[in-house]
Amino acid sequence: MIKTPYLLFLGDAPDQLAAKVAQGIKDWRPDNAVGQYRMEGCGADLGLTDMNLVEAKEAGAKTLVIGVANRGGVISAEWKKVLVMALEEGFDLASGLHNLLRDEPDLVAVAEATGRELHDVRIPEVDYPIANGVKRKGKRCLAVGTDCSVGKMYTALCMDAEMKKRGLKSSFRATGQTGILITGDGVPLDAVIADFMAGSVEWLTPDNDDDHWDHIEGQGSLFHVSYSGVTMALIHGGQPDALILAHEPTRAHMRGLPDYQQPSLQELRDTALALARVANPDCQVVGISVNTQHMPDDAARAYLAEVEAEMGLPATDPFRYGAGKLVDALVAIT
Repeated sequence: MIKTPYLLFLGDAPDQLAAKVAQGIKDWRPDNAVGQYRMEGCGADLGLTDMNLVEAKEAGAKTLVIGVANRGGVISAEWKKVLVMALEEGFDLASGLHNLLRDEPDLVAVAEATGRELHDVRIPEVDYPIANGVKRKGKRCLAVGTDCSVGKMYTALCMDAEMKKRGLKSSFRATGQTGILITGDGVPLDAVIADFMAGSVEWLTPDNDDDHWDHIEGQGSLFHVSYSGVTMALIHGGQPDALILAHEPTRAHMRGLPDYQQPSLQELRDTALALARVANPDCQVVGISVNTQHMPDDAARAYLAEVEAEMGLPATDPFRYGAGKLVDALVAIT
């Protein structure tokens, strides 16, 4: 088990979105977030107290969590200096990067010398099966995005929280590093061998009560050439009964791909639904989740009303305005 609470390491994250792992922990497990550690040039700020290692240790932090999701998931030489010092100060380390802590000999050596633990959450710990496509009992909901990092995980967490608030049967199923660090369990889907990805999602969302909803954490985007494969595994392995379209309207282009534009919500609906009905012919698109964090309130509400009128579906920012509309849509098809 990863010891809590955490000091959230933002490093030299260039912007707020790059620190989405730390942001997710701060928003959904605030009791675990003692403070933030930022290096020179860091462009992210969680609004937590900036702390050095000594201050964080005195405040009770037990684990330094790498809260940055950079392209390629690498540990830089500059980061390494801080990580070594953290081990020497008595912190365990936790990371969801593709660049594993356990593959860094100097970190392993210092951890062994100091008796500290290294936690790589992006390591599959189960021998997942190959997907068989057999229909499972229970209900499943998946958010699919026009782009990466548009709020698919937040959508699932918000819907799960709203259903539990209403006394309905619901589970959040984590499929990425942030979700796993928030909940303590899940499948690190993008680290699973390709042939077993859809099978791991089947394993993650087994048979359940007929009125139970699994909210599967979305990943990637069908329209993002770098990460579309992980989205396909979720769509076919998850066999969703309901899809939520997720969108961030202020983007100038696809995340990390300046030569690619985001698809329209209509394009996303038509493409994702056709693919979802391969595994579940009864799948429906039931609502739209819009990440309006970069929009003032009046503009956000006007945009949501416009989307609802255009798409004929309930639309909301579930983190900002609540997930009630989306949950109502699920209940209506149960």
